[in-house]
Amino acid sequence: MNLVIYILRRLAISIPVLLVGTFLCFIMVAGTGDPLAELKSNPAMNPQVLAETAARLGLDQGIIPRYFSWLGNFITGDWGVSIAQGNAQAPVFPKVMAAFEVTLKLVVGAEILALVLGVLVGVVAAVKQYSILDYVATTLAFLLFSMPIFCVAIVLKGYAIQFNGWVRDLGLSDVLGNPWIRTTSPESLNFDGPGGFLASYVGAYLLPTLSIMAISFAAYSRFQRASMLETLNADYVRTARAKGLANGRVIFRHAFRNALIPVTTLFSVNFGAVLSGAIITESVFNWNGMGKLLVEAVVKNDTQVMMGWLVLIASSIIVANLIADLMYGILDPRIRVG
Repeated sequence: MNLVIYILRRLAISIPVLLVGTFLCFIMVAGTGDPLAELKSNPAMNPQVLAETAARLGLDQGIIPRYFSWLGNFITGDWGVSIAQGNAQAPVFPKVMAAFEVTLKLVVGAEILALVLGVLVGVVAAVKQYSILDYVATTLAFLLFSMPIFCVAIVLKGYAIQFNGWVRDLGLSDVLGNPWIRTTSPESLNFDGPGGFLASYVGAYLLPTLSIMAISFAAYSRFQRASMLETLNADYVRTARAKGLANGRVIFRHAFRNALIPVTTLFSVNFGAVLSGAIITESVFNWNGMGKLLVEAVVKNDTQVMMGWLVLIASSIIVANLIADLMYGILDPRIRVG
């Protein structure tokens, strides 16, 4: 019962946070410029048509009425239509959700792999402190931290192109009709032939997943190591060892659970940052995800698409933090009781 009350309380807090976030996003997008500036610069544009367009989009109202009008439509599933030249009147919702699905598939897989490997390496490095494995893990983490994600992505792509060329010279690249490692988005894949779907799908996701995973892995492993070391030196852990409990039980039954709390916080924060920052990786590997969508919307000053993008990212961050809050209650029952 306490867990249910805890969940409801967190949900109640998340709703006003999301509303405040949408209002701030709306103000920022409204301040980016006039969405109809390109139409107004056209001398052949009929003033009456321009006025009707502004009225239809609500641009003839103040910012507060416009916000509440947009919010009411947004809640009912009407995200508006694109106002960009060449794409006008296209519904925003399917456009944003299609891009979000592409990015989400990429980010979720990369973050889960980074979290699992980071936690595993961090725990082992803490238990085997000052060992060769600890020094190797620390060196690798600092090396990945020092490399910008675009650098990691470009290096991986360059080596993949060289590898594909080497495989092609051996006459092996036509086994499935595709290079072994794809350097472009999944939309251009050829899934024909036995095993073609699996090989092509995995090959397309391999490089961008490794690019996103690299820096996240470094962060998770360092946080997990520091948290685990602090927990291993806690009084209750020393007491468990003094009672004669096996070392494995002390580590995984008593220390590991509490050591996961700081990493859970980092994961919730990092997930939103990676989701919104995937623009770099998507640009390098030519993915049609949220990154490309945002760039196009900003260039064309498509305010409806920008609002959809910002609110969706804000909602994802709030959901990630909500999941982290729920994990706190599972990892430490004292949190949900309080």
